[in-house]
Amino acid sequence: MSTRDDILPEAEMAGPRVHFLSYQSAEQWAWAGAVVLAGELRRALEQRPRARLLLSGGSTPGPVYRALARAPLDWDRIDVALVDERWLQPDDPDSNSHLVRTTLLQDKAESARFETLTRPGRSIEQAVAAANLHASQVPDAVVLGMGDDGHTASLFPGLRGLEQLLASPNAYVPVDAAGCPGAGPWPRRISLTPAGLAPSRMRLLLIRGEHKRRLFEQAMDGDDPVELPIRMAFTTPGTRLRVHWCA
Repeated sequence: MSTRDDILPEAEMAGPRVHFLSYQSAEQWAWAGAVVLAGELRRALEQRPRARLLLSGGSTPGPVYRALARAPLDWDRIDVALVDERWLQPDDPDSNSHLVRTTLLQDKAESARFETLTRPGRSIEQAVAAANLHASQVPDAVVLGMGDDGHTASLFPGLRGLEQLLASPNAYVPVDAAGCPGAGPWPRRISLTPAGLAPSRMRLLLIRGEHKRRLFEQAMDGDDPVELPIRMAFTTPGTRLRVHWCA
């Protein structure tokens, strides 16, 4: 995969909590995301028997995942799991699991071990319990996204009990997002929490478009994740958030 100088960022803003990188094209943006993730996974495999990667769904990260699938890594030692999931079966085309299978788990990455959050015959309580058991393995990299409403994972503005979910000691929680426009027709979900994000060794936020850049800049002007849940990405103690953006 590419490590060429032509994927270097056009501009950047760096601070103690956020490192914001801007790219000239979607192609540069996708390869840059793949390169930084591959580098983190490679370092993890040099130090530990296995590496762990948490991925988000949505319409944005697919090109990064496809580029990452070409990385020459020891993929059979990499565990891939999800940041969140709609209460859908893994083979449902609208599930995050389906996105990961059809974008990342191809090419060289086909041999990675994939942990779905949902499974036939498993209740949502059982699914959350299993996710929290797997979460004892610290994630080496977490890929986050951000919705047009400022949500991240499946934590939405206006979500009932959001303050309690953000303060949960568990890495994963069940979510009822009924009434939250950003949840669309899938209100029942499982989501990562700040407690699950905190120990991660790298946090990468992938965003595109002028609206999302302005929204993220607005988020950086405050600290309350109840107002804009994306703030948990940089207010949660731990490693600095890395943001990759392009138009």
